[in-house]
Amino acid sequence: MSDDVALQKAVLAELNWDPSVPAGQIGVIAKNGVITLTGETNSYFGKHAAETAAGRIQGVTAIAEEIKVVLDHHVRHEDTDIAAAAAARLASNGSIPKSRIIPHVEQGWVTLHGELDWQFERDAAEQEIRPIEGVVGVMNMITVKPRVDVFDVRQDIRDALHRSSLFDVDTIRVEVDGSTVRLSGNVASIHDRKIAESIAWAAPGAVKVENRLEIA
Repeated sequence: MSDDVALQKAVLAELNWDPSVPAGQIGVIAKNGVITLTGETNSYFGKHAAETAAGRIQGVTAIAEEIKVVLDHHVRHEDTDIAAAAAARLASNGSIPKSRIIPHVEQGWVTLHGELDWQFERDAAEQEIRPIEGVVGVMNMITVKPRVDVFDVRQDIRDALHRSSLFDVDTIRVEVDGSTVRLSGNVASIHDRKIAESIAWAAPGAVKVENRLEIA
């Protein structure tokens, strides 16, 4: 069995195992570690779930996302209704500061604007939008406000990476330039790459993370 065939089977198995991925609707093509996801789903939530599931598989070096969101024709999804639902979900999430995020909706695409103090708040805002019925895509334009009291967080990030059993800190380099964190080196999978980036984002003072980690 070739490496591409084995990787394709592994990704398909993960998609079928994850209940949040639309069953039997997503196709997988593997070539030299690059996974192409094809097919249709009736929600943006399912599309994102498929991409996340594929990224968990070791050996996947990149993902080409060609899944189309095709809404049910018998259900009307007005932009006004989507905007109202987005505003309500953002307001009900206790981890997101009130009245700091403004959702804009055009033809099912939701763009989030605003400024927050932490990356986890930015991520939480996007997560609230994905399940809304009628959403076909999300653009997260929220900025993270610099925390001017903390700049050099290199050792804090290295310590956090060391506490995670996923990483050998000797294979990851951390550089800090003002409020920008740069990660370079090697990790085992796309999933690990995302986890390392999320650890860097959690550092006080991190306003931008440049993830240059490669899949080894």
